[in-house]
Amino acid sequence: MSGNDPAQTYRQEAADLLDQLEQALLDLEHTPGDADLINTAFRALHTIKGSGAMFGFDAVAAFTHHVETAFDRVRKGEVAASEPLIAVALAAKDQIRRLIERPDDVDGAEGAAILDRLAAALAAPANTPPSATTTWRLRFRLPRDAMAMGTNPLLLLDELRSLGACTVTADTSAIPPLEMLDPTACYVGWEVVLVTDQTRSAIEQVFLFVLDEMQLDIQQLSDRAPEAKPAAPPAHADAAAARTGSSIRVPAERLDDLMDQVGELVIAQSRLKQIAASSRDIQVKAIAEEIERLALELRDTTMGARLVPIGQLFGRFRRLVHDLSHELGKDIDLVLSGEDTELDKTLIERLADPLIHLIRNAVDHGIEPPAQREIAGKQGRGRIALAARHLGHEVLISIGDDGGGLDRALIRQRAEEQGLLASGTYLGDGELFQLIMQPGFSTAHEVTAVSGRGVGMDVVRRAIDSLRGNIDIASQPGQGTEITLRLPLTLAIIDGLLVRVGQGRYVIPLSAIEECVELSAEDDTRSRGHTFLNIRGSLVPFIRLREVFATGSEPDPFQKVVIVSAGEQRVGLVVDQVIGDHQTVIKSLSKLHADLGAFSGATILGDGTVALILEVAHLVEHGQQHVDTRQAAE
Repeated sequence: MSGNDPAQTYRQEAADLLDQLEQALLDLEHTPGDADLINTAFRALHTIKGSGAMFGFDAVAAFTHHVETAFDRVRKGEVAASEPLIAVALAAKDQIRRLIERPDDVDGAEGAAILDRLAAALAAPANTPPSATTTWRLRFRLPRDAMAMGTNPLLLLDELRSLGACTVTADTSAIPPLEMLDPTACYVGWEVVLVTDQTRSAIEQVFLFVLDEMQLDIQQLSDRAPEAKPAAPPAHADAAAARTGSSIRVPAERLDDLMDQVGELVIAQSRLKQIAASSRDIQVKAIAEEIERLALELRDTTMGARLVPIGQLFGRFRRLVHDLSHELGKDIDLVLSGEDTELDKTLIERLADPLIHLIRNAVDHGIEPPAQREIAGKQGRGRIALAARHLGHEVLISIGDDGGGLDRALIRQRAEEQGLLASGTYLGDGELFQLIMQPGFSTAHEVTAVSGRGVGMDVVRRAIDSLRGNIDIASQPGQGTEITLRLPLTLAIIDGLLVRVGQGRYVIPLSAIEECVELSAEDDTRSRGHTFLNIRGSLVPFIRLREVFATGSEPDPFQKVVIVSAGEQRVGLVVDQVIGDHQTVIKSLSKLHADLGAFSGATILGDGTVALILEVAHLVEHGQQHVDTRQAAE
């Protein structure tokens, strides 16, 4: 028995369609005459309505019908895609989402008010349709399974006749002999000569829901037609491309379960590798190597299946900036880049809230009001840039604005008032700006509906910490602020370097490692009291992990220094032995150990023992404090 819930399937598909509708409406605000955007909005509304009625969402179908009718008039040129119409369509989109997700909690009066606003927007003066008549010749052939999929060719021909006088000729050349004929297949093609005052776009709309699968050629035979966009390319090429990039929808829980099973397989493979290393049987070694190769490929394939473009997350924030800028009386453009950057789906889900906080702060605190920007010699429209890119094994997400920048003096003043900073303490800009992430910290002069209550930035810090990420803040007075989130590609399995400190074993994420150097006993003695290494003319602070972890045993004669980095900062970690690379399945620490900043998790080794995973950013910050202390002393 199938466990698929048709209603849940509809909700998932409707959510995608609502996202498409929102993006089309936001784009229409800038290019209200774009026929493709109007068609996209109409198609999304039509599908939501039709499928809603099919799956028992009658309230959704009834409400959406009114909005669909409005955009049917827009695509026919009867009304304009005006700003009031787009605004009420966005409100209607939100109402449709509520009707789908929480039908019992929806306020009927609110829906009625939206429909009243819709009627008012449609009462605007209509556009005059083109009056010139034009003769068109159409040649089209539907996909072979068109009738089996519910398309009636006669209805399409009737709709063409409604546009003007037309002559229809059937093309029967593709009909096979009777013994080979499939009664459910569509073999007939058509040639239609149509005389109409409608545009090419209006003709194409007849085939709106089969356009991507059919062959369609439209030619203009007279020279009195109004300007129109070029004909759509034959759809058989699009259909072939669609088949090449086909995909299926898989529940997220199945991907999570698959990732867990792959993690257990990696642990078992690690045990097998350890057993094979101590065996003299060549066949056992060969099998262990083959299983290791297959486990690596399966790991990469599974992790790749969990990667999704971050653009689907970025798209949500266009509406956020749109609504906040109107609410605060500011003109703001949101510029997106790197939307095809892929990130683990779990990370994307958990990034939504912190990014909302950062964008709200950029709109409210960062971008100045238009009058203030004019005084500062800036353009009236503010700009927020949201970008993503890969850097090694990290993903960098930056939120930048061209506003007034952070007020260094005010941040210091508020930090001293709240006891976060002793008076006279020296802090560089990077460290000082990090204080805005402290709980309860706010420089807002008054509380607004958007921000100013001292919550938000500490939420961002906790969320990014939980993702094993870091936050960099840069700001220039009068020029703006940029906040960069540094995140791992995945939270499940990483490549690590297994090291020994005393009798304990630890894992350092391989993506953070720059190099390994040797620390001889002489160098160790010589460096005591300095804690700096000269790496090719550059001073690098280092930490003796034996002292940090209080091993209480004597160091090995030839210790190793693993040079790690976080951002532009580097630090050396002194270990007793570098054991080798290790596929690390990350296990979360218990609540009792969750506050241990030096560790981000644990992993199970091949012999069943546990190794802790070092939190590189914490250790780099700890080591960098030595640099700052020394510079301040000098």
